[in-house]
Amino acid sequence: MWETIIIVVVLAIILLAVLKAGKKDVHLELNKLVEYLGGKDNIIETESNLSRFKVTLKDVTKANKEAITKLGAKGIVEIDNELKIILGPESKQLKKYINGLQEKNNK
Repeated sequence: MWETIIIVVVLAIILLAVLKAGKKDVHLELNKLVEYLGGKDNIIETESNLSRFKVTLKDVTKANKEAITKLGAKGIVEIDNELKIILGPESKQLKKYINGLQEKNNK
């Protein structure tokens, strides 16, 4: 009986450790993504639509597309000074985060 309880507790602790280790620090990832887009001052406009994130940049050459892909983007399309990035559900969160950074900058 006690052996079973101990095994269950140990398995629960291991499961929690694995789940916590697998969780990304979203704030840190968003900071990196803004950096890879050339910084907040390089971003003119953002738009999110389902899993896609569209960003208009002052200078698209400052964007590090390879690093954005390594961060988890499933695809990037460049048209003129716009990048369309397939991010998944994080696209809305990224738009909100960048808008917050720009609002702070304007104050």
